[in-house]
Amino acid sequence: MRRDVFQAIADPTRRAILCLVAVQTMTPNAIASHFGSSRQAVSRHIQILLECELLSQEQQGREIYYHINPGKMDEIDKWLTQFKGLLEKRFSQLDEVLTKLKSHKK
Repeated sequence: MRRDVFQAIADPTRRAILCLVAVQTMTPNAIASHFGSSRQAVSRHIQILLECELLSQEQQGREIYYHINPGKMDEIDKWLTQFKGLLEKRFSQLDEVLTKLKSHKK
């Protein structure tokens, strides 16, 4: 099942996992050690991040290491940049309207 990236990053635990793995690759146990929840709960969060392709995994011997997927993070950044641009344009238009209204009052 393909999950929505924005639903995935809406969860504070998953955002924290992304921050941890962005600094260095980590095993599931290393990630879980940073949280007060069960290993299974953390594994479920990791699974959701994998399904969204925000994380990737690499097997090294018996250990699995998780890496951040910079390409997917770039997609999020690109969307946010576009959204920010739209908001800035709307605020700019609002400023123009308010300035015109102000000048008509005088």
